[in-house]
Amino acid sequence: MLSDSLKPSAMPASLAELGKQRERYLATQQDDDLPIIDAHMHVWDPTRNYHPWLCDESMIPFRYGNYAAIRRPYLPAEHLRAAGEAHRVMGCVYMEAEWARGDALKEVRWVEETARETGWPDAMIAQAWLDQDDIAEQLDALCRSAMVKGVRHKPAALERHDPSLATHATPGSLRCPRYQYGVSEVARRGRIFELQVPWWHLEELLPLLERHPAMTVVINHAGVPGDRHPDTLCEWSRALAMVAAWPQVMIKFSGLGIADQPWRLEDNREVFAIVLRHFGVHRVMFASNFPVDGLVTSLDTLLQAFKDLSRSLSPEQRLKLFCDNAVRCYSLEATR
Repeated sequence: MLSDSLKPSAMPASLAELGKQRERYLATQQDDDLPIIDAHMHVWDPTRNYHPWLCDESMIPFRYGNYAAIRRPYLPAEHLRAAGEAHRVMGCVYMEAEWARGDALKEVRWVEETARETGWPDAMIAQAWLDQDDIAEQLDALCRSAMVKGVRHKPAALERHDPSLATHATPGSLRCPRYQYGVSEVARRGRIFELQVPWWHLEELLPLLERHPAMTVVINHAGVPGDRHPDTLCEWSRALAMVAAWPQVMIKFSGLGIADQPWRLEDNREVFAIVLRHFGVHRVMFASNFPVDGLVTSLDTLLQAFKDLSRSLSPEQRLKLFCDNAVRCYSLEATR
């Protein structure tokens, strides 16, 4: 059970209210009425549960730099407060938070308990080790939870300019036969395959898309463009175009901070335009990646930036980005 100090003082809105909130927004077209489903966020309590990267004394290399500030409990009550009164966050999807290997079911049970006690999250993406011999048993156990909509296992990756990048078959990578078999087991169960990998590995996804055309694939963090150098953005855009050609691929506009810099609208305006051009309004989801992106911005600032980026779109299009695409992708209307 959650300790009393970590329980919410106010419960989040129920998804049952989502329809009325959509109607209200379409009538007023005011930003503070726009319903939001946060399609990628975390909650955790490293004082109770073992996350090696949050708990061990030696911190891992991290793309945002020093992450000491988030090595503490972060639970739905804090996320609700951080959103503030200016943003109507109606629901959220939990993303696996790298518990210790073998603890995926413990993570599911803890998230289920958190949802029962606080009202959030509404759904989750679980951890699965796709290259392990027992992947079928892992997935069978995970899929017994109604909250589990899919799985993530960050594949092994090489450096951008590694000379073996074009031909490698690194164990645990997208080219690894064992990993590919694990993905096929995800597809066989009709679950979502969530993918966080540097953009220069996205081409390796193509054979899996061809093999499993009915499996929903969700690219995390816009394919992680990294820096904003024009050459990088050009190559990253090319990589996105290859996977966007497959209609089962969706993408999250999230996790776009730059190490040791505050999150700035101008750093991400072109990134958003490219993502939208390739995927269209029906396959893009805004998401916070909190508390991780709390290292570079506040939740209020981030959500306001998303609203500013989408200002030129119609109300119906904005609803897709902020709400409807996540509801469809994660079957949220059927969750409660």
